[in-house]
Amino acid sequence: MPGCDVLSRRGLLAAGGTFLAAPAIGQDAYPSRPLRLVIPFPAGGPTDVYARFYSERLSRELGQPVVTENRGGAGGAIGSLEVARARPDGLTLLFGTASTHALYPLVTRQPQFDVAKDFIAVAEIGGGPLAWVANPSQPGTLAAFMAAARTAQPHLSYGSPGTGTLMHLATELMKQRAGGVPLTHVPYRGAAPAMNDVVGGTIALGVNTFGAALPLHQGGRARMLGLATPQRHPRAPDIPTVAEALNLPGFQAVLWHAVFVPPGTPPAIVARLSQATNAMLADPALRAALDGAGIVASEPGTPASAAAFIAAETERYRPIVEAIRPELES
Repeated sequence: MPGCDVLSRRGLLAAGGTFLAAPAIGQDAYPSRPLRLVIPFPAGGPTDVYARFYSERLSRELGQPVVTENRGGAGGAIGSLEVARARPDGLTLLFGTASTHALYPLVTRQPQFDVAKDFIAVAEIGGGPLAWVANPSQPGTLAAFMAAARTAQPHLSYGSPGTGTLMHLATELMKQRAGGVPLTHVPYRGAAPAMNDVVGGTIALGVNTFGAALPLHQGGRARMLGLATPQRHPRAPDIPTVAEALNLPGFQAVLWHAVFVPPGTPPAIVARLSQATNAMLADPALRAALDGAGIVASEPGTPASAAAFIAAETERYRPIVEAIRPELES
């Protein structure tokens, strides 16, 4: 996935353009009241964790409270649609994800919103790289696991948080690029139940964000086999990347997050929010705190670069979605 390498290559030069783009009058007039940040998923997950980091820092940058509100349901569509229909005054923001703004239009037969028309992207801010973890009884490397899966009868199973999620599609993409490994998908209602069944041995493999998977690995309850980052992670230097473990150059997958406002929001307000977000992303102390939570923050960028990133992510997953369309519609 373009996740981590895109996160690292967006430089401060692009950010500088955002700073210059914010007219002084917009900065002076906005915001005059508290803001609401809608999180389109239940509390407690990786999106919720990052959103609360973001809201706290955004509040400091803007000088107004930023209240988080979890509006889960329909794979993130309920909260997203609420923001799309909100007044375009910059006081209602959406903490969107790869699932809501790259995959939703691909996997949903009749989407309730158009990502490009019904939202303005403020910033792509990074997120949690994916990791694949196996029950300790399984082979100890990703290459050995895949080799065993090719001949296992019945086929080995892997669990994801649900059909059409990033974890599901990234695993299918990995299977495809590895030559068509016959792993059977078992969808769950969330990542935690899938991880519980990996630990219990009901399924052989699971996929989660790095931050959520690391404690299981460190505690010996499961074994992390591969991480979808361009380089090994300093918090787990013993874990190879999927790219090196399976000889899949460039393979990456990140549950990224992005901030959106409703269509019609004045450009000066979008620029002010971008400026505040860039200040957050450029802070080494905050980046270190996010890293401690298993979150890889993007480099500062612009609304235009965020929109381009999201469009590219959608196109990257389109072929694998079409390849497994029967499963998605069953």
